[in-house]
Amino acid sequence: MSAATRVAVLGLGAMGLPMAQRLAERGHEVLGFDIAEPRLELARASGIQTFGSARAASAEADAVILAVRDVPQLTEVLFGAGGIAEVLRPGSVVILTSTVGIEPVREVAAQLARLDIELLDAPISGGAARAREGDLLLIVGGSDAAREASTSILAALASTVSVVGPNPGDGQAQKTVNQLLCGVHIAAAAEALTLARSLGLDPAESLRSLEAGAAASFMLSNRGPRILEALEGAEPEVLSRVDIFVKDLGIVTRAAEELGLATPVALAAHGQYVAGVAAGLESHDDSTLVRILPR
Repeated sequence: MSAATRVAVLGLGAMGLPMAQRLAERGHEVLGFDIAEPRLELARASGIQTFGSARAASAEADAVILAVRDVPQLTEVLFGAGGIAEVLRPGSVVILTSTVGIEPVREVAAQLARLDIELLDAPISGGAARAREGDLLLIVGGSDAAREASTSILAALASTVSVVGPNPGDGQAQKTVNQLLCGVHIAAAAEALTLARSLGLDPAESLRSLEAGAAASFMLSNRGPRILEALEGAEPEVLSRVDIFVKDLGIVTRAAEELGLATPVALAAHGQYVAGVAAGLESHDDSTLVRILPR
């Protein structure tokens, strides 16, 4: 398996597009596809070659980065009508950056292995701004060969590459732990800043105070300003949708249940995101979760 230099990025959404832009700037030939024409236009404006189908974008690629939302999208893009598995070259590598759960990734990896295609399980953490700067955390599970072929790609995208195991699914396992904390921290930040305002405090000053002490967290600092916007009735930019954490905390709680573990805090946070979707916030930024609290 040789080093991958020609990279197809399938899914040019909030994370896929900045990753594609970063790879192009770092000298990779990037081939992009998305179902939304406005995302393709943004990619072309960044000098990325775009295609009318995932299959066309992938046919000559050394590596394919998948930035999909969920398991149905993953299986459809690989094995559905017009799926890319049939056109990928033997010895190529598929890099999955999405959070979709452990068992689906193991199943997909086994199917690809029969075609002599490696799956590198590499879910990401860090957000769109950090993706654009190559400052992501990549949580990697996969073979030595798949990692070595992807070295230049991983180096362009991540400031930290955490290799957690030799098998696809290992990255998903660690990302499941990661998302437990992320989902809980966002929900807790929304509650804390709502409490501050309800106590008559200036929420912006309260946020600055919290960030300076032991209560500080990445999610508090990252989501805090957007939570303040939502508290003031504004519409924050959508950088991570509410329904993403319905999916991710659903993965967390199902994994814990299968293991016989109690995760009551994660379960409570999951309920908040489900309530957010019920309130019509599914496509809004997850900072707008704060809107369900006064109800």
